[in-house]
Amino acid sequence: MPPKTKLSCRNVWKLYGPNAERLLKTTPNPTADDIRKAGVIGAVRNANIEIAEGEIFVIMGLSGSGKSTLVRCLSRLIEPTTGEVLFDDTDLLTASDKELIEIRRHKMGMVFQHFALLPHLTVLQNVMFPLTIQATPQAEANAKAHEVVELVGLKGREDYYPRELSGGQQQRVGIARSLVTEPDLWFLDEPFSALDPLIRREMQDEFLRLQERLHKTIVFITHDFEEAVRLADRIAIMKDGVVIQIATPEELVMHPATDYVAEFTKHIPRSKVLTVGGVMTAGAVGEEDPIAQSTRVSDVAERIIAADAPIPVSDSSGQIVGSIDRKAVAQVLFGDGDVA
Repeated sequence: MPPKTKLSCRNVWKLYGPNAERLLKTTPNPTADDIRKAGVIGAVRNANIEIAEGEIFVIMGLSGSGKSTLVRCLSRLIEPTTGEVLFDDTDLLTASDKELIEIRRHKMGMVFQHFALLPHLTVLQNVMFPLTIQATPQAEANAKAHEVVELVGLKGREDYYPRELSGGQQQRVGIARSLVTEPDLWFLDEPFSALDPLIRREMQDEFLRLQERLHKTIVFITHDFEEAVRLADRIAIMKDGVVIQIATPEELVMHPATDYVAEFTKHIPRSKVLTVGGVMTAGAVGEEDPIAQSTRVSDVAERIIAADAPIPVSDSSGQIVGSIDRKAVAQVLFGDGDVA
């Protein structure tokens, strides 16, 4: 049974300029030339996306590609010019202000690049703030905040103020604050881009650990393809307001839809993207413990190269579905990236 669609947008446009609505009424699917001649800016152009429940869906593109605007349309922080945004089959664009407030308070969490912590509040008070807004009883709010602070690895720092924390710790507070209301849908807009590389890697690890426990539906923005590869179930690449391609990281690298996508992905080491299942040979062989087919080649290359015989590969249910040997790994590591 396919996973339930948690969030989708259909034919979403966001045009800026006095003639935006008139243009879409007279020309329902305007070209880039139509938009330019009308004197408007096409921030998001005819976006269609479906995000499954429990999926980490990454939206990426260069600066000005429209990725942040699209996410703000999905959360209705800004109003699309036209289109539909469905969250659990509720059209957010027709929801009343009261309904939207309730959805944001109880079902959506948001984390942005700038932490926006309240400097006069402690870690615990910052995390508890959304529950305070909801008038949650003090004892319940306190217990939930302590639980989430521990979840993000800040136990023992509940009474610290933001100025007493590192950048990575401050970001953990922002993540904890967004999780304390137990949202179904989690938006993260370049949450790690302001961090040093080492801390950024640690926060990615922390993010994956949290997702393993919480199974949230996540929309994550980044301009870093390596970060997207580490985190994403699927990636949408945007250019000039248009969603160019939606695919798994492996599919984007092996089957780019356009020259732009190919250029976007060409400098990424194939071993970090390709999975064992993508390069294995059908047929069971070998007696060693199997490798899961979803494992990245880079994570197990050393083991495979050191093995005297092909190593079995298993699917998600543990069934052996093939094998992988050092020749396949060598082709990924040292070949031209074309894998049969």
